[in-house]
Amino acid sequence: MARNLDDSRPAAAMEATGAKLFRGEGKLTDLRTVEVGGAQLVARRSVVIANGSTAAIPPIPGVDTIEFWTNRQAAIPSELPASLAILGGGAIGVEMGQAFARLGSKVTVIEAAPTFLGLEEPEAGAALRPHLEADGITLRIGDPCVAVEKQSASSRQASAVVVHLKSGAVVSADRLLVATGRRPNAEAWRATGIAQTERGWLKVDPATLEARAGIFGAGDVTGLGGFTHLAYYHGQVVARRLRGMDARADHTAVPRVTFTDPEIASVGLSEAVARGRGIDVVVVRTDPAETARGYIHDFHGGALKLVGDRKRGVLIGATLVTPRAGEIVGELVLAIKLGTPLKTLADVIHPFPAFNRVLGASLEELAAKVA
Repeated sequence: MARNLDDSRPAAAMEATGAKLFRGEGKLTDLRTVEVGGAQLVARRSVVIANGSTAAIPPIPGVDTIEFWTNRQAAIPSELPASLAILGGGAIGVEMGQAFARLGSKVTVIEAAPTFLGLEEPEAGAALRPHLEADGITLRIGDPCVAVEKQSASSRQASAVVVHLKSGAVVSADRLLVATGRRPNAEAWRATGIAQTERGWLKVDPATLEARAGIFGAGDVTGLGGFTHLAYYHGQVVARRLRGMDARADHTAVPRVTFTDPEIASVGLSEAVARGRGIDVVVVRTDPAETARGYIHDFHGGALKLVGDRKRGVLIGATLVTPRAGEIVGELVLAIKLGTPLKTLADVIHPFPAFNRVLGASLEELAAKVA
């Protein structure tokens, strides 16, 4: 189920339900047959494809000659590198970067795009950057990697690398972590001819999660979002449909959290995406640090951005950069999913001096801007 990781507890819990666990690399040989460990399992009713994604390795000259890490190796390291170069400034890159920096590594994060954390509002990266730099992390943003090579044979680390950037700058490190995105584990099912998206993900109906009659997809492999909590939700929807219920997935309000310090949590549409869809947008910005709880924790440099639909009078997007952001965002997830009127949200009482007190005044300000 998970290479080099202890899955004994969840495996036992699953088998206790009566399910059978087969270990090995499964492959769909036809639309009803899975081959694994020399056995052939034939589905009577349906097949669920939930084999996830893996790190996408960019075609950078020299990268295939390097003993690089992906997020998997970085999560279970056998040593702490004195220096670490990270290709990719997305969630995995900054989470791992801050973790290793705080453990004592000299970390450089390299991002080809003009901003890092590209899935988030620009305010998120701007707020997080000083915190990363305070941890000693060097950020090379908008400076793509054009080549990598091994360090000289005299280096004390066999994994040591030299990273060449487009600007001409050179980054040397004991380890290279590649965190430039994900790709589906399509090798296990591609040969069956099941439809794929333009980027190679399993193409499913976003509501029913069916790829075709009797074939379901769940989690990362669908390309609908690479989050554990979304995969769990997909599993619930598929299980209900297999029991004959008309369960349907709703992706309107899928939250995501980048577990840095401070955390970044977001849900719904960004301001740019909403405007691109022709929505009459209203926006409120503030800093959670300017609250009693921010003062208590001596927290500085956060961000809160709320995006509303002026015509409908509802919240459609939110981004938070603050301690406990992953907990605070739940209220906003529910508000977006249910389409709760902003004027109702503005009337919610938040306990003092909790971090979520910052939502009250901001929602009230946003409500005042809508019809």
